[in-house]
Amino acid sequence: MHHGPHPIPRPPLLLRDLVPQIHPPLLRPKSALSLPPRTSKPAIIVSAGDESHVQAAVICAREAGFQTRVRSGGHDYEGLSYSAYSGDAYPFITVDISSLRSISFDSGRDSAWVQAGATIGELYYAVAKEHPTQAFPAGLCPTVGVGGHFGAGGIGTLMRKFGTSADNVLDARIVDYNGRLLDRRAMGEDLFWAVRGGGSSGFGILVAFKVGLVEVPPVVTVFNVNRLLKQNATKLVARWQEVAPALDVNLFIRVIAQARTEGDGNQTIQVTFNSYYLGRQVQLLAKAKRAFPELGLTAADCTEMTWLESTLFFNGEQGKPPEALLDRKPEFNSSFKAKSDFVKQPISETGLKQIWTFLMEAKDEPLVLIMDPMGGRMNEIAEDAIAFPHRKGNLYNIQYFMRWFERDEATTRRHLDWMRSLYAFMTPYVSTNPRTAYYNYKDIDLGRNTKGKKTTYSIAKAWGEPYFKDNFRRLALVKANVDPENFFWNEQSVPPIHGKQHALD
Repeated sequence: MHHGPHPIPRPPLLLRDLVPQIHPPLLRPKSALSLPPRTSKPAIIVSAGDESHVQAAVICAREAGFQTRVRSGGHDYEGLSYSAYSGDAYPFITVDISSLRSISFDSGRDSAWVQAGATIGELYYAVAKEHPTQAFPAGLCPTVGVGGHFGAGGIGTLMRKFGTSADNVLDARIVDYNGRLLDRRAMGEDLFWAVRGGGSSGFGILVAFKVGLVEVPPVVTVFNVNRLLKQNATKLVARWQEVAPALDVNLFIRVIAQARTEGDGNQTIQVTFNSYYLGRQVQLLAKAKRAFPELGLTAADCTEMTWLESTLFFNGEQGKPPEALLDRKPEFNSSFKAKSDFVKQPISETGLKQIWTFLMEAKDEPLVLIMDPMGGRMNEIAEDAIAFPHRKGNLYNIQYFMRWFERDEATTRRHLDWMRSLYAFMTPYVSTNPRTAYYNYKDIDLGRNTKGKKTTYSIAKAWGEPYFKDNFRRLALVKANVDPENFFWNEQSVPPIHGKQHALD
């Protein structure tokens, strides 16, 4: 295998000259020659049909004075892969790599190369069709692109047994700011460390990953158990906090909580215990009875299926054929906002009741709390093993997720303000110093780069430390080495840390 940098394509003199060379063709929403000094949308979208197109786009963008962003599956929670905050960003292009989606398997059956434009669903489908008792640990939404997902860590239902997606990345190919295509050996271990959990789009454009596949049984068992407040939902969640992170690593039980209106018009909280077990139903029932008898799990609650079918179950598509995983169209045609937290100490029943009350008092706020347990393998991997830092000491992750269909500004503002008030309300119950967050649940409220390339490392700590904890400093040093001009910039990318600033911060 060739381990050196791949040849750099000779660039056209101007970015517009690249147009006839790219297939599919470039899309040009605006003329590159009549741009305002700041723009909220890309001047040009490069739809890359080959990894060499990415190299050429980077070289041309630098020559033409554009910054560069990358779009894989288009699921960036703040839309930073294809839009910018007006007044803050320099003109930029977006390199769309969604057509780079090939998946190939090594002869040894234990690894695969997947291009960064493939979706999680396409990867799941390809792995299971090639090796029915193999899988890969990643997230629950099948339309998410692997480029952004792996680059920020990639948590999911298999993480308690196998770690994050990034923990299982063995090699990668990245286009750096000089337009070179580098594999692990050529990029070096510092950059390879950074792009596994450090938000890869700020260091270059990742175009492919070599991933290690994991073994799963021929049959897994899934269940959904719903409980309302009058069915002891609060006590069950209180107990779940103690049980779920310490369970057998083959058993993953997450909690989904939301306010709902009962038939009598009263508000309540519905809690769903959404789970699967890597094994047969009879084994699951025995383990659940022993570890979490309060849940009252029965055989009628359980369904046996293949691991591939379980990926549809967790996306709310149980019963659909596996080919549904190949549908790349995102499900959302609405606005949404998300935030995240990590919980290190169990929330008391009193605290849970206060949270439920907060949710129920806001009758028109369509919020869902999603709580994913950690523990297991996540406790065994050091915080600095890769850039993703959220390891031992975390009981579970919370995603606060809200979506709405109204388009008017007043409704949007009301939803955003309420989400922020909930986030403030949750402060006593979650991690501190820093209050941590998951980079794939990107939240611009934590802070952002402003004035183009001028944000300092000290200012960037406001979001860098919540996302990356103590790994943020090393990420900034890597950034200074591989992208000193801050060419790969967005509102929450890692800034480079240089010389005197390194000594002071």
